[in-house]
Amino acid sequence: MKHGAIHLERTSTFARSPAGDTRYDPTYDPLVANGPGQGKQYAPTYWAASAGAPPPDDGPVTQDMDVDVAIIGGGYTGLATALFLAREHGIRAVVLEANRVSWGCSSRNGGQGQNASGRLTRSQWVERWGKDVALKMHDEIREGFDTFKSLVASIDCDPQPGGHFLIAHRPRIMEHLAAEAKVWKDVFGYPSQIVDADTLRREYVNDAEAAGALHEPEGIGVHPLKLAYGYVRLAREAGASVHPGSPVVGWQTVDGVHHLRTPGGTVRARAVGIATGAYTAPGLHPSLTSRVMPILSNSMVTRPLTEAELAACNFRTTQVLTDTRTLRFYYRRLPDNRVQIGSRSAITGRDAPNPRHFELLVNGLQRKFPALEGIAIDYSWWGWVDVSHDMMPRVFQPDPKETVYYALGYGGNGVSYSAQAGRRMAERIAGKGARQELPIFASPLPGHLFAPFRRLGQRMLYHWYYLRDEKP
Repeated sequence: MKHGAIHLERTSTFARSPAGDTRYDPTYDPLVANGPGQGKQYAPTYWAASAGAPPPDDGPVTQDMDVDVAIIGGGYTGLATALFLAREHGIRAVVLEANRVSWGCSSRNGGQGQNASGRLTRSQWVERWGKDVALKMHDEIREGFDTFKSLVASIDCDPQPGGHFLIAHRPRIMEHLAAEAKVWKDVFGYPSQIVDADTLRREYVNDAEAAGALHEPEGIGVHPLKLAYGYVRLAREAGASVHPGSPVVGWQTVDGVHHLRTPGGTVRARAVGIATGAYTAPGLHPSLTSRVMPILSNSMVTRPLTEAELAACNFRTTQVLTDTRTLRFYYRRLPDNRVQIGSRSAITGRDAPNPRHFELLVNGLQRKFPALEGIAIDYSWWGWVDVSHDMMPRVFQPDPKETVYYALGYGGNGVSYSAQAGRRMAERIAGKGARQELPIFASPLPGHLFAPFRRLGQRMLYHWYYLRDEKP
């Protein structure tokens, strides 16, 4: 592992929740909270209720320790980083998770693994970076999806393969989908199919809003928490250690060694990987100040559908589905015939429990599937998504003189690419620099000049997006 000679001192200290308070906090907000807490219970998700017993871990940190690499964050990215450090570089990392394993977005998402990363489309890659860079980005994302598929194949996480439908929620959108499909074929050689509304409703799913769809062959639905549990098992089998209930509450760097203080002891690490997503504590590291915008997403799961309800919705496919709204709905039929659906939520954590956000999902479900009006909702929850200000993730070393790295900013497309991001961060930590010419590796997460006012802007954008999305 390569480390530069570092002679600097930086000290950070964070507040945390009162000791022993492990209750789930539905109003948690990473922009105003004093850290993510310690040992908090999972959000009341369908995934937590159905994942089974968690795998063994290494328990909270109970003493000071010296390690080569510490990973802050025990979700997909952090666990994948630890796994690939051990498997491909022979480096045994220590994963520090504030709460329970994969307590954040990794246990609250919709389980949609797509051949994507960030929020930009492939045609937008070409517009932003030009064809040559876009082609290299496509190769990276495809390789990332192969990394994800290889891990899913070794984990019992209820995989539902087959592809992904991007469903036009208005007829006017079909022209845009056809143009995107042409770019996929002509520029990237990536196969896809335009499916008309009648074919979609007859052969796949009778989404009453659908005006047609763009289908791509790559896409896998998974059980998010079972996937995370599998990552824990694989990482520990490879030699990593995973410590839940161990928030980093202070960080001091002296002569290149990072002293990460946890309630149970200080972890002295020669290198640190940050994989905290939208749950990054304010002030965790200066390179992350105002770099990620946490955005709330709501999700819910129905009771199992009857055969008559499945027939009424013609819900034949189990592939992952998203619609074309900017504030998109993502949904799918689960292995036990429940329907999961999610979309955007509140602006602030304080407003998250407001019933109107739950009602937005219920109304969306009923518009798409009128036969499900009044169906019982068994599970409802929300969680924060890490969105970068330019809509693309980063795997980056912000200061070449300091052995600190981060992988963040997936914008809601991290279920699959987080595996590859962990692999790439492991390469960088090991001194092997992965594909540094690509923008997501060669530049930091962009800052935001008006960071204190971002939520005011978000509120205005949501109103504009709604007006634009819902016009005929």
